[in-house]
Amino acid sequence: MNAVTTTRNDLPETTRHAMTERLGEVLAGVTQLSLHARMAHWNVQGPQFLQLHELFDKVYEEAGAWGDLLAERAVQLGGIADVRLETLARQGGLPGWDPARRDGRATVDQVAAALAEVARRVRAAIADAEQAGDAGTADLFTEISRAADKLLWFVEAHAAQ
Repeated sequence: MNAVTTTRNDLPETTRHAMTERLGEVLAGVTQLSLHARMAHWNVQGPQFLQLHELFDKVYEEAGAWGDLLAERAVQLGGIADVRLETLARQGGLPGWDPARRDGRATVDQVAAALAEVARRVRAAIADAEQAGDAGTADLFTEISRAADKLLWFVEAHAAQ
């Protein structure tokens, strides 16, 4: 649970608490995505190696930037940005990563599955933030949703035959 500290932010404490919880859940998923993308970047093999290597690096960088935005928003609302390994294992929720699946197609499938799950969770978080009356957090989630959908499109394009 993310503690809510004292702040002059005028959102009600219950809203800030709920949003720091939701931000923490999304942060865990985005951090897992970042790690999955790094695994893909380092380990992918096959004829499209260079294109995929660079694409997975882009996913890693963007997911890291999203994580920074999510963590900062949680702290702005009085919460704690928590990406300890045990927190990621408990809250991340992404499909497991199979390091034996290193060929381009299998790696694309794994990254696409992780991106799709992050996008799904972020869309659910948009609705929660809107319902809670936190337009700032809803806007952040919307920004990440659009970017995740775009990256998913890029990644899935490599799976098309």
